[in-house]
Amino acid sequence: MTIAIHRTDTRSQQVHDAIDAYFAERARDASRYGPEFAELWRIAASTVLGGKFVRPDLLMATHGALTGTHAAASPAVVDAAAALELLHYAFVLHDDVIDGDLVRRGRPNLIAAVSASAPRRTEPAAALHWGTASGILMGDLLLSGVYQLLAGLDAPAATRARLARVLGDAIHETVAGEHADVGLAHGVIAPDLGTILAMAANKTATYTFCLPLAFGGILADADEATVRALTKAGRHLGLAFQLQDDLLSVFGDPATHGKDSASDLREGKMTAIIAHARASSMWPEIQPYMGRRGMSSRDVANVRGLLDKCGARAGVERQVDESLAAFRAAIDDAAVPQPVRDEVSSLAELLRGRTA
Repeated sequence: MTIAIHRTDTRSQQVHDAIDAYFAERARDASRYGPEFAELWRIAASTVLGGKFVRPDLLMATHGALTGTHAAASPAVVDAAAALELLHYAFVLHDDVIDGDLVRRGRPNLIAAVSASAPRRTEPAAALHWGTASGILMGDLLLSGVYQLLAGLDAPAATRARLARVLGDAIHETVAGEHADVGLAHGVIAPDLGTILAMAANKTATYTFCLPLAFGGILADADEATVRALTKAGRHLGLAFQLQDDLLSVFGDPATHGKDSASDLREGKMTAIIAHARASSMWPEIQPYMGRRGMSSRDVANVRGLLDKCGARAGVERQVDESLAAFRAAIDDAAVPQPVRDEVSSLAELLRGRTA
């Protein structure tokens, strides 16, 4: 899904340029530590862009609605938007390490690219470890870089302090969500529906929706009541987004969604779909398929049919509707100015029936 509320090519290009400049400067500085480290930054620069820019767009849309400006953004807003995209990339890098993935957005990710850059004499296992270690380290560097960007914003000290506090809370909550996701996948944490929904909200909604909305409000000098209301609305909207993503990851068209529609099943991922299935009488038929890496296309079609028949798909679709209804109630809070309600409410419409 691409959020395009009052999005202008100028503002989008501003953020792209800021990210390009960030990586170019780091690559130049890295050369003093050897060509391999400089190459790591160059590879990172070549793999960072290409996402949907949800977070920068949402930040700038919120800020624009609060301030009444929708043209070129100020340097502080651009740098904050770039920082959010770097945060996303840091999480993506660590996520790829955790999941053992080598592909992102249909092309080799940083781990794969760095592995491929190793000298030909390097053993495959060593090359992969080189790439994986590079992914972890680059993710660490980018998390640090996010704070550096915010510390250098052309904004009042009080504004920078508010942003840093909200960012720290969001990182803590997102990591808690990722930690729970891994625990659920390995059976360390019981996969009940409430736990899975909390995991999804913490892992995705917090930094993808709550944080950009809060940043937009803080940079517009909104009061705490407005920022809290925006954050609450963002959590409901983000949960709806993640639940839809879970549906698309099983029932969507891979050509449109950009993800193997059987990957969650092959990984045995504990999503809300599976929580609903576990509570049905058909779970004994579904369970043997979970986590089976070698599932055939026929197996995939069969398990999809079972998930549909047992009501798991319909159950998650109902929860999407409930989350969107909760979002609408939250965004109607009196603390949220009408222009912001109009801007952010249109996101819910974009979510309806999305295929990517």
